[in-house]
Amino acid sequence: MKRKVAYQGVKGAYSHLACYHQYPEYEAIACKSFDDTMYLVEEGEADVAMIPMENSTAGRVEEIYRLIPKMKLYIVNEHYEPVNHCLLALPGSKIKDIKSVSSHPQALAQCKDHIKKYALDAIAKFDTAGSAEELIKMQDKTHSAIASSLAAEIYDLEILEESFQDLKNNTTRFLILSKEHIIPIFDETKKYITSIIFEVRNIPAALYKVLGGFATNSVNIIKIESYSGSGTLTLSQFHIDIDGHPDEANVKLALEELAYFANTVKMLGTYIPHSMRENLRA
Repeated sequence: MKRKVAYQGVKGAYSHLACYHQYPEYEAIACKSFDDTMYLVEEGEADVAMIPMENSTAGRVEEIYRLIPKMKLYIVNEHYEPVNHCLLALPGSKIKDIKSVSSHPQALAQCKDHIKKYALDAIAKFDTAGSAEELIKMQDKTHSAIASSLAAEIYDLEILEESFQDLKNNTTRFLILSKEHIIPIFDETKKYITSIIFEVRNIPAALYKVLGGFATNSVNIIKIESYSGSGTLTLSQFHIDIDGHPDEANVKLALEELAYFANTVKMLGTYIPHSMRENLRA
């Protein structure tokens, strides 16, 4: 049976493109919401979910950080997808005749200078690929959409201009989620990222002591996010990504200190960093 990867959006969305690049042999299943996407994996109807976490231009996807503490899935990999916005139109359309353009608000914002250059009226829509699909129904050669090259292929549209975004290094980071908690066997020649959620004890300087445990054991914290947890406004949960594998000696010591100062600790997953991560850091 063919393996399946679920994503939020319609055919041709950037999440669909990420699925195509990471899992070309899988069947990609479109879902209406992130909840639906995760649910398919939880119920075994899909093997993995492709979930966007943050974009280099637009920042983090707020909804995902709210869902992660509640989910029953684990992170097994990450994927970086370059976002190459294309200006799409009906076959035979000319760029000089285009009067308006539609897309997701973030895509419109990322292409603001180019939209201004052509004096186009910008129309916000629910998503990028949905705007491309709508073009077929409209049959208006003065209207265009900003979407992916995959959307152009799926909906048989012409690409009037590639790299339509104002910043050329626009990239989205995706997490790949699985029902199984698969931890790669530690290999000292490889690099790893471990993602963790924890809630600190209600004692003075608890977070400071937790972070100090990573510092004194030379464990690099790549990122940290915080939000209210446990249905209260008095306790906070923290999501951290660290450089390292749980089987490394210094990481073990840091995790021991974390466990002492935290009420709850959930290991979200350990995975090998995507090859693009170091390039973006540079």
